[in-house]
Amino acid sequence: MRPAGLELAEIFRQVGAEYRRDHAGTLSRAQLRVMSAIERCRTAALGGHVEQCDACGHQRIAFNSCRDRHCPKCQSLTRAQWLADRRAELLPVEYFHVVFTLPQPIEAIAYQNKALVYDMLFKATAQTLRTIAADPKHLGAEIGLIAVLHTWGQSLLHHPHLHCVVPGGGVSLDGRRWIACRPGFFLPVRVLSRLFRRLFLELLRAAFERKELKFFNALAPLQEASAFEQFLAPAASAEWVVYAKAPFGGPEQVLEYLGRYTHRVAIANSRLVDFSEGSVAFRWKDYRHNSKPREMRQPTAEFTRRFLLHVLPSGLQRIRHYGLLANRTRDAKLERCRELLGVAPSAPIEHDPDEDYRDRYLRLTGLSLVDCPACKNGRMVCIETLLPTPPARGPPDGRA
Repeated sequence: MRPAGLELAEIFRQVGAEYRRDHAGTLSRAQLRVMSAIERCRTAALGGHVEQCDACGHQRIAFNSCRDRHCPKCQSLTRAQWLADRRAELLPVEYFHVVFTLPQPIEAIAYQNKALVYDMLFKATAQTLRTIAADPKHLGAEIGLIAVLHTWGQSLLHHPHLHCVVPGGGVSLDGRRWIACRPGFFLPVRVLSRLFRRLFLELLRAAFERKELKFFNALAPLQEASAFEQFLAPAASAEWVVYAKAPFGGPEQVLEYLGRYTHRVAIANSRLVDFSEGSVAFRWKDYRHNSKPREMRQPTAEFTRRFLLHVLPSGLQRIRHYGLLANRTRDAKLERCRELLGVAPSAPIEHDPDEDYRDRYLRLTGLSLVDCPACKNGRMVCIETLLPTPPARGPPDGRA
């Protein structure tokens, strides 16, 4: 049975200091910042407030969240607001789920050049889908897509891939009609795969020519052009994985999918099974055997290392919109899509900047953060603000 309250934060609080000391020369600033944020999340270190029920007087302390996008306990409100915005953009058409995956040799280069290579993955994927869709031999239309970056597999190893949600059709290139794809079929996977391979390798080679790629440790020899090309040769001749899943059943299934994939972190607290005797056990799905549920146990240091593999470079956007759904032109292009489909215009999305976050969470999710857990009738109101607790400081010379 899973221990009550077992969280990634608790694991980091117990082993974080030792892990940072043992790996001081290899951890990036971003990784250190993420570990610290998760450790401090919803603790006195970040401050908070005391709430009291206005009916029965029950009190509780609510500490502030770290709001880090890598934290398993944060992002709930952000996800709910993002989904509400996307709900207003859904069209009455089939939606498809297409996954683009980098081959294993490229994964190693991607890990040492995260911001650069992840950006290439987005560019090559979007260009592939839009180019093939615009080809009159296939669809002959401008399409839209949402692309979501995942860098992990179920076992937490580095496995960068993009999940794309795509409406099943688009606007004709002359802008006069809606062109629907064949029912249950979007675009040919093999054609997508080969163009994706070519476009990505072109971007990668161009970055190498500009000397933008960095190589360390076992990859250091790739700084030489001949070694770099030899390293790419197997990937250049292999079939790259582009997987098109069955179309969604309807718009609500699209939102259900997006809610599970867009604001996820590498591992949810609910997957943690045990933390004892220097190791962590967690659940995972074995996709090679029909998604069979399994349990994996790793030494705590290895579990921590695997989690930190997925810390993203600062400022990197892991959710991006293209084509008909591109941010700058989305509203106008979606209205044109609705005209061509003969459906009513969407209602404008209104955001009240003064709305209390708890009221907004209730409106978006139907879940209340203010109902009294004791009497079930009253409303929890803030009666005291708690300032952040400064970290404990050791002696000036650093000795205990």
